[in-house]
Amino acid sequence: MNHVLLEKSSNKIAWVKLVYQGKVCLLDTTLLKSLYEALAKADRDDEVQAVILTSSGDDFCAGANLKELMENDFEAGILWQEAYMRVITLLRDTGKLVVAAVKGNCVAAGHELVMMCDLVVAGRSSKLGQPEIIVGSTALGGGVQLLPLIVGEKRARELLFTARLLTAEEAYQLGLVNRVVDDGDVEKEAESLAMEIIERSSPQAFRVMKSCSKFWTNLAMLNWQLARDLTALVWSTEEFKERSVKFLEKERITPGRFLGVTPKED
Repeated sequence: MNHVLLEKSSNKIAWVKLVYQGKVCLLDTTLLKSLYEALAKADRDDEVQAVILTSSGDDFCAGANLKELMENDFEAGILWQEAYMRVITLLRDTGKLVVAAVKGNCVAAGHELVMMCDLVVAGRSSKLGQPEIIVGSTALGGGVQLLPLIVGEKRARELLFTARLLTAEEAYQLGLVNRVVDDGDVEKEAESLAMEIIERSSPQAFRVMKSCSKFWTNLAMLNWQLARDLTALVWSTEEFKERSVKFLEKERITPGRFLGVTPKED
């Protein structure tokens, strides 16, 4: 069963690890609840000075569990996103440093989680991006909002519309990743970076700087409730379900019709 492991090291760091069965880590409501509880426990622990978010396997996270999303009606979709938003909010609001240690695939909601962290260390073989458009989802859990701030609007549109995944080096060049290291050194480098900061920095100055740095991202997330409702509506449509089924079964997805907005002439 997928779960989250919280481990404290002797050097003031809490390791929050996504533990999953199967080939990839997929977020469902149970895992989101476990992730929030682990992060909240680390946030409350006075001994913990920094949090490293990572996974126990070869991949970080491949996003939401499509099988669960396809079963959701509109209301269930909203509840799913509220559980997700609790995690995102805590990552952004905690006064403790949060470093993402990324290995393998880090896409869709998994990539959104990483964008919410303070700093990111990635392995050279990592792939990062927002491919939701393929199955007809929206990337409105932070992808659409934060990508333009980090990489620029035109680059963000290209990444969102093409669903292209970035290599770790490409993500570094675009500002999505702070450091790129060999795959086997990801956790060691994340720990070293965290220790460098917590051993030298003023905690109160860090808290103020982190809070004030959220000004632009707070503006970007102003549409959260609208994004939540629109995404829940999209998840309840036949188009999303049909494309998701074909994606999971590795079948060719039939191209759809792009519609205009100009009224037809009488």
